[in-house]
Amino acid sequence: MTVTTPQPRTTISAPSLRPRVKEEPEAADWLELTEAVRDAGQYPTRAEAESVTRIVLSALGGHVTGDERVALAQALPREAGRIIAAQIPATRPLTAREFVESVATRIEGSTPATARWDVSSVLSVLSTHVGESLTTRVLAQLPPGYALLFGRADLAATA
Repeated sequence: MTVTTPQPRTTISAPSLRPRVKEEPEAADWLELTEAVRDAGQYPTRAEAESVTRIVLSALGGHVTGDERVALAQALPREAGRIIAAQIPATRPLTAREFVESVATRIEGSTPATARWDVSSVLSVLSTHVGESLTTRVLAQLPPGYALLFGRADLAATA
């Protein structure tokens, strides 16, 4: 006959579903960015502002290249930087109007007018977030007409 002695049980805790403390500031930065877009665009919900932010950043990510793309991705909250960096570079640059129209096709029920509002809401917040110098560098890569979308006067358009 074999006799077994009960052994104390070891409890292995399940991993926490809550993000680690070091990741919380990154989530807070993304939340701050999307809340700024929500305010600028007067969106009724944070989810709508977040969706529009993702769509506009993904569209922009294909049109900014080189050092400016890297700098832009690094200047934004990590989630926004990932969206920018994950895009395949566009084969040809879109005019500002074409850019807005391309965003309109990505947002259900959007028109060119509402898409312009969405693009301007996101890009003006982005400009404030990344600063004057980087915004100027990004605009230098884009065709004329984008400055207005970033909330800047487009002096080149009137010349």
